Amino acid sequence: MQTASSTDPGLRRVANAAWGFSQRYWRLVVVAMLALLHIAVFRGVTDPGARALLLAHLGLLLLWQPFVRAEQRVSPTQGFILSLVAFAVMLQLSWWFLAGWVVVLAGLVGGKVYQQDARWQRRVYLVVLGYLLALLAVVILPEIAPRREIAPEIRTAAEYLLPLAFVLIALFPAEPEAGETAHIIDFFYSVFLMLLLMVVILGSFTFMTVGRTSYLEALTYTVFLTAGAVLLVGLAWNPRSGVAGLNVFFARYIFSIGLPVEKWLRFLTELLQMETRPERFLVEAIGALRRLPAVSAVGWRTADGEGEEGVATGSVVEFQNSAVTLKIHSRYKLGPALHWHLHLLGQVLGEFYLAKLHEEKLRQASYVQAVHETGARMTHDIKNLLQSLNVLCSMAAREDRRESPELQALVRRQLPMIAQRLSETLGKLQRPQDAAESYVSAGAWWEMLGRQYAREGVEFEPPRVRPDARVPRSLFDSVADNLVRNALAKRAVDGPTHVRATLEQRGGLTLRVRDTGSAVPAELAKDLLRGPVASRSGLGIGLYQAARQAEAAGYALTLETNRDGNVCFALTGPAA
Repeated sequence: MQTASSTDPGLRRVANAAWGFSQRYWRLVVVAMLALLHIAVFRGVTDPGARALLLAHLGLLLLWQPFVRAEQRVSPTQGFILSLVAFAVMLQLSWWFLAGWVVVLAGLVGGKVYQQDARWQRRVYLVVLGYLLALLAVVILPEIAPRREIAPEIRTAAEYLLPLAFVLIALFPAEPEAGETAHIIDFFYSVFLMLLLMVVILGSFTFMTVGRTSYLEALTYTVFLTAGAVLLVGLAWNPRSGVAGLNVFFARYIFSIGLPVEKWLRFLTELLQMETRPERFLVEAIGALRRLPAVSAVGWRTADGEGEEGVATGSVVEFQNSAVTLKIHSRYKLGPALHWHLHLLGQVLGEFYLAKLHEEKLRQASYVQAVHETGARMTHDIKNLLQSLNVLCSMAAREDRRESPELQALVRRQLPMIAQRLSETLGKLQRPQDAAESYVSAGAWWEMLGRQYAREGVEFEPPRVRPDARVPRSLFDSVADNLVRNALAKRAVDGPTHVRATLEQRGGLTLRVRDTGSAVPAELAKDLLRGPVASRSGLGIGLYQAARQAEAAGYALTLETNRDGNVCFALTGPAA
């Protein structure tokens, strides 16, 4: 369509004024259109004035019709079609032509009835539809029926009573019709209504010819039989008993277009779960898509390569996203439904392939994250082991303790323990995945921990646990080392700091490490166990990893008390 020309300002102003009036007072346009049709029909097809009235009726119809916007200039093709209609009106006007014209108008109006959200607009179109059906049944059809049996009194009454519908339309409350609503029509419903009216017309004539019945009787029979058939089809289409109706099969046919798409989708879903490699998934899915009856060939191109399977044809549908480009060749000529259907299949395959790529990236990121977290946790474990070794080395470097039996006994106890823990740490570093946790006696573990820090001024209270209580060794070793080492590190800043550790069992196990150093700053305390935090002593990353490790094992690491002179961390969880 082309916009209105600006070469003739006068004509343009007239056209714009006419269009604005038709949009603002569209009901008056409908009334005028129907009034001209009414006068032309009752004047008869032989009256030359009826042809002129129908041409004016056609002009008003162009302002109302829902197919072409009234503010647009008519293209040459559309102008040629309108000229043919006008030529047929002027030279070939007949009662059959009027019957077909009114049927078409009734179909257009019926297609707009159920597209209206406004209550009064819907009623206006219902009245218009009722008027057209009455005009068709009372005036036009008797003129083309096998026998003309309508009494003149009925025709005269219709001539003066039917215009009351125009008054009723004008008296309805005014509601502006939205611009997009004015150009919406249910095409399927319009065609269905037209065909239904044709069935009624031809069925009535058939009853009159075969059964030798009167016009009104034949029309009544046909209307009731048609209504019964439509009712049965409606019940079969959407039954109220909960049984699947014809609408289910129709929808399945529309969406599948006769293709075994359900089997392909089921195969695609299973392949998505079984195949982990995106490239292999794409190749297998394309092979299954190629086996669909309507698909002749499928070509693809990704960042890693490209390929094609099958015999290419001229009917091709393309789909492209950020990961893959697909070309699906059809065995048949592409119509709108088949084009949309194949494009949908390509979109489904493309989105599944994109999801598989994201899955692979997440799997790699998870592995890298596991390596990072394990390395960070092992770094702190190694740091703690090095601090233990530094303590032993500092004691061995003293001249007065080199031959001390106490030093030799301490070395014999600590070195095998440090070597074992270092070996376990290196093993975890080589295998980032979680290893099976080993459980040891809580009393034995507490005694071993006390011997480890016996020379560093850490107070270990006697454990208050049951004799059969056990603890996860790796978790408690890591958390205890982090908490004790962090507390001991405060001595370099705060001076003498007393560190006390307790282990008790009250329903669950609770390990507490308390010190008399300075409190954790408030801005760090809220994020201390939730993520790495900036700290001169490296406090944040170690406690964060310890909290993550505790959470994975079903325990909880918390900061119970945070005051200057009383800082307490607690590890709480179930007793094994």
